[in-house]
Amino acid sequence: MSKLKSLQDLTRLREETKAELRLRRQTGTAIYVGMGTCGIAAGARETMEAIQDELMKRKIDAYVGPVGCIGMCVKEPLIDIQQAGGPHILYANIQPDMVPRLIEQHLVKGEPAKEWVICRMPGE
Repeated sequence: MSKLKSLQDLTRLREETKAELRLRRQTGTAIYVGMGTCGIAAGARETMEAIQDELMKRKIDAYVGPVGCIGMCVKEPLIDIQQAGGPHILYANIQPDMVPRLIEQHLVKGEPAKEWVICRMPGE
């Protein structure tokens, strides 16, 4: 990325980024991992690595990225999955050994793993 030299450059970059995010939400799968201090302490880094490994093993294309604290520290690691503009499904206490089943059930079969779901938010 080149240096931003003006407010116009920053505005252009902002609009391009917003457009890319909109497209990603409408057409793909996004997996967000709570990586606040509480999440990291609860093992979120290892869970995120397990998610990336499982996706690579199964050849599933998805965006995986960190987000900050949501405020439910006792439920960390928190994993939010959204597919193609659909609802956000928030999972609680997801440890690395749970990831293969989560990916199989949610991404492959298209059914949330209900016993781990703590919140469902409408999509855009």
